[in-house]
Amino acid sequence: MQKRMNPREARRMMQRMGMNMDAIQDVEQVIIKTANKEIVIDQPEVAILQMQGQKIYQVAGGNVTERDAERAAPSIKVSEEDAQLVANQTGKSIEEAKQALEECEGDLAKAILLLQ
Repeated sequence: MQKRMNPREARRMMQRMGMNMDAIQDVEQVIIKTANKEIVIDQPEVAILQMQGQKIYQVAGGNVTERDAERAAPSIKVSEEDAQLVANQTGKSIEEAKQALEECEGDLAKAILLLQ
C-alpha cells in the first residue's frame, strides 16, 4: 500500500530539489499551432514549473477543440526601385512589374521571366 503525500510535503520536497511551481490566474484560452491545425483550449488551468533555469507550462482541463490552421499569405513589400528595374527590363508598366514581384515573392529574376 502506497502512502499518499500531503501537498505541503510535496511542495517542500520540490523546493529542496530546486523546483518551483506557480499557477497562472484568469487564463481564458491556450492555442497550440501546428503546421496544419490549431488546438484551442478554453478556460484551462495553467501552471508554470521552474526547474534548473527552464520553464515548463502545464495545461490541464478546459474545453478542447481543433480547427484547420488559417495561414495568411505573407505580404511582400516591393520597392519602387525593384519595380522600375523589372518594368525597364520587360517593357511593361510599373503596376504590372509590382504585381509580378508580389507573385514571385520579390525575386527579380523570376518576375522578369514571368513578364516576358
